[in-house]
Amino acid sequence: MALMRSTAAFSAMTLLSRVAGLVRDMLQAALFGAGVAADAFVIAYRIPNYLRRIFAEGSFSQAFVPVLAEVRQRNDPAALKDFVDHVAGALCAAALLVTALGIAGASLIVGVMAPGALDEPVKHALTSDLLRITFPYLLFISLASVAAAVLNSFQRFALPAATPVLHNLALIAAMLLLAPLFEQPIEALAWGVFGAGILQLLVLWPALRRHGLMPRLRFSAAHPGMRKVFGLMLPTLFSSSVAQVNLVVGTAFASLLATGSQTWLYMAERLSEFPLGLFAVAVGTVILPHLSGRHAATDAAGFSRSLDWALRLVLLLALPAAVGLALLAGPLTTTIFQYGRFGPADAQMAALALLMMSIGVPAFMASKVLAPAFYARQDPKTPMRIALWTVAANVVLTVAIVLPLWMSGVPGAHAGIALATSLAGLLNAALLWRALRRGGLHSPTSGWGALLLRIAAACAAMAVVVLGLKAWVGEFALLPPLLRVAWLLALVGAGGAAYLAALLATGMHPRDLREG
Repeated sequence: MALMRSTAAFSAMTLLSRVAGLVRDMLQAALFGAGVAADAFVIAYRIPNYLRRIFAEGSFSQAFVPVLAEVRQRNDPAALKDFVDHVAGALCAAALLVTALGIAGASLIVGVMAPGALDEPVKHALTSDLLRITFPYLLFISLASVAAAVLNSFQRFALPAATPVLHNLALIAAMLLLAPLFEQPIEALAWGVFGAGILQLLVLWPALRRHGLMPRLRFSAAHPGMRKVFGLMLPTLFSSSVAQVNLVVGTAFASLLATGSQTWLYMAERLSEFPLGLFAVAVGTVILPHLSGRHAATDAAGFSRSLDWALRLVLLLALPAAVGLALLAGPLTTTIFQYGRFGPADAQMAALALLMMSIGVPAFMASKVLAPAFYARQDPKTPMRIALWTVAANVVLTVAIVLPLWMSGVPGAHAGIALATSLAGLLNAALLWRALRRGGLHSPTSGWGALLLRIAAACAAMAVVVLGLKAWVGEFALLPPLLRVAWLLALVGAGGAAYLAALLATGMHPRDLREG
């Protein structure tokens, strides 16, 4: 049960980060609401964060870990240290260049990413200023990602999973301590992002000393290991974070809609990412070095069994998570965000976006397992081709859904962006799975039909319990804050208990989750 234990440890650490993240989001909503300043920060935060996910943690990790597994197979510590030194140096040089260009071209980038801000000079200027502050975060987190990837390859998952807590704590401290000192208080959040990157780097980098791999930044364009990693990275720059690319498309469209649309979508995205980060990222992070090792050992059967186990586990968690988010969209946004400057109308708009986003949660979570199966085999081209189709579909769907709503003046047009992202996510997961099946990389083991029937029955039982209790509680917005929290926890707990009880009643057994 080594994979299960590693996944549980990663999830436990991630839970701390997600709880801290919810506190951060609550404070951000209460202090800044969903106005111009909040929208400006969301855009300025999305851009380096987007680059982090595809340039550092996503694309880099997917390319680096399989090659690292190959180098480790040689049992040559000097070669391993030399490989890490050169990859770290090259990534630092690339991130430094991108960061410098980002700071210099902040105004132009904002114009491209949020064209709606061009008609609002104050918003455009504020967003550009905030982006210049947040962009260096990319450099710090890129170097931290090197340390995290190496630690993960040594089965040290806890520390990399726990360090995002520092990110959230830095932003909370910035809002509480720095915001009153700024003429434009939202700038405190941007400096919080800057500081968060430094904190994570300072914690992760020294941890490599234990393995004798504390990097000395070296750069050589001729280094074969470095060339191999970056050669694999180029296709994965796009394919490893399709969901993020789609969110950027949504960001551009949202800038054309009503003020607050950016923030409503951002808050909904944060809630939908809770199960994604807690479960799917944990499984995907743990499974990548494992699959890479299976591939390096030419164990095709073991590769397929491990992938099958990961898919079963993710769907067992993803489907009830999606149902829960859909049923509790209103209570969640009301309980977590509806305070201070974030009013009832804002909570309703965020809930509408969350409802649409919940549709894609199972696909987003499954893709975190499906894509690493290709990267573990050093095949970035297949997911890249699929990513191209997915993003094209997302653009078409966004235009087809949002444009009529926007032109008709329908409130909640931003939810169409969330729906388009979800539908594109479903397409992405389906195409990835089909490619794995056609390539003979995944041969489903017996029992899939019974598992899906059990999950469906358990989700139905959970829905009955949650809807019944929700109707009995009544309108959450009318409850005092502490009572909202208590009832929300009760609903989540009752729903989870009903789901688990139904699984056990239909014959589910813990041994069914044993990895291959």
